Amino acid sequence: MIDVRDIKTRYDEIAKNIKDRYMNVDLEKIAADMDRRSALLSQTEALRARRNETASKMKGKIDPETRQALIEEGKAIKEELAAKEAELSAIDQVFQEEVRTIPNYYSPEAPIGKEDKDNLAIKFFGEPTRFPFKAKDHVQLGEDLDILDFESGAKVSGQKFYYIKNKGVILQMALERYAMDIVLKHGFTPFITPDIAKEEILQGIGFNPRGAESNIYTIEGTGTCLVGTAEITLGGYYSGEILDKKDLPIRMTGLSHCFRREAGGAGQYSKGLYRVHQFSKLEMFIYCLPEESDAFHKEILSIEEEIFQGLGIPYRIVDTATGDLGAPAYRKFDIEAWMPGRGDEGEYGEVTSTSNCTDYQARSLNIRYRDDDGKLKFVHMLNGTAMALSRAVVAVMENYQEEDGSIRIPEALVPYCGFDRIERK
Repeated sequence: MIDVRDIKTRYDEIAKNIKDRYMNVDLEKIAADMDRRSALLSQTEALRARRNETASKMKGKIDPETRQALIEEGKAIKEELAAKEAELSAIDQVFQEEVRTIPNYYSPEAPIGKEDKDNLAIKFFGEPTRFPFKAKDHVQLGEDLDILDFESGAKVSGQKFYYIKNKGVILQMALERYAMDIVLKHGFTPFITPDIAKEEILQGIGFNPRGAESNIYTIEGTGTCLVGTAEITLGGYYSGEILDKKDLPIRMTGLSHCFRREAGGAGQYSKGLYRVHQFSKLEMFIYCLPEESDAFHKEILSIEEEIFQGLGIPYRIVDTATGDLGAPAYRKFDIEAWMPGRGDEGEYGEVTSTSNCTDYQARSLNIRYRDDDGKLKFVHMLNGTAMALSRAVVAVMENYQEEDGSIRIPEALVPYCGFDRIERK
């Protein structure tokens, strides 16, 4: 969340930020509730001071009449204080929930726009793959080669679940290790993270665990959720802790299953593996000093590029528009890989994203460091996809398909796979 003091000192800037993000936040009510909360806090503190003063008077030598008057006054203060404390607790709970709806500030370099169509393409790598034959999509390729089975996945688990089979399993495992080796080379510490996190951790990271618009599976009666990304578990790792400045930056990479409801995720661009309820992902995460976060954001993006350039997959980088940023992100870049089977003539599809969330998540999760002047300050937190394995499989299958329906394995993956082609049995 933002610094609540900013509601007074940066009100107009926050209002513009909300408007440019196309979010519905009642900032006027939040400011009014903040005033009411401050007033109640002052009143309760004054009542506590009166209570202590009255109790102090009772300790001295006083006549019975005065003592009785002080007893009556103490009772009245106690009742009034209890009422004020209950009122303060109620408004504080409302206020804290309201503050969490205020998004992070966005970078002045981020493009202003409402939806993903307003994102700005800033770099292209490679030419879109073209074939002298009609390209198949990964669903048709996978079923013909008996490496993907969506029908059985739907029968056993429901729509948007799937089985990966035969050499498709080895391909995914190869992609996982290939990406991991690149990330480790850049100094990231590897983790296999839990698939479940507490609701307060999700809220601290900026995910909404409840409500019709939530993309999260909650586990009823436990106060926990299935994670949609290892960003949640890596970001919660140091919650409530004070980090040693000399240990920063902390680079972590987490392999996890990811579970997403994907409500409304339908249409031809969401078919097959592109948008599913469960997949595996390798995530990068960095805790750093505030003045270093822009540089580390570029570093994460360069690693993502290295991974996909090594696979020979054409892609473009987009600078995400304000309306498509997500509440915690100050700035976000997506890599969209070319997918020849997407749509009628091929299209770009998102395969990675990286966000600089500045101190927004750290403030909610209370993750700080002690600066050289002895003051406690909030770290900056960044995340980035090393590889969402299901979408990487899509990109490889569709870009490396042959006219006979087989799939060549990218040269970089051959040592991991142990074969150079997936063919019909």
